[in-house]
Amino acid sequence: MALHGGGPIGRRQVRDGDGDRRLGAAELGAELGERATLLQFSSAFCQPCRATRRTLSEVAAMVDGVAHIEIDAEARLELVRALGIACTPTVLVLDAAGRIVRRASGQPRRADVIAALGDAV
Repeated sequence: MALHGGGPIGRRQVRDGDGDRRLGAAELGAELGERATLLQFSSAFCQPCRATRRTLSEVAAMVDGVAHIEIDAEARLELVRALGIACTPTVLVLDAAGRIVRRASGQPRRADVIAALGDAV
């Protein structure tokens, strides 16, 4: 299964969360944020993934209690399949309990990320 960018830069798909599914530090390999977590699935040669990393890191640094975790999708195929990740970059916004409250594929804009965090905190 090869994962790659989901189309032209700027083309995004956003949807609400995945119900009661919760993700934890053990499953993700990093601690969740106190208030919310921006979980990014990336692949090695994905240019939009690099820009997404910068955007999410900047937002996490601006908002107290928000963590940014990046996962190499190709190295974590079991998790990718379990979560239905179809392309990179895909970003999941988790609340403090690790519930998925928002999901988006494609390169996000900073304003969209900040707005999505409103659903989590």
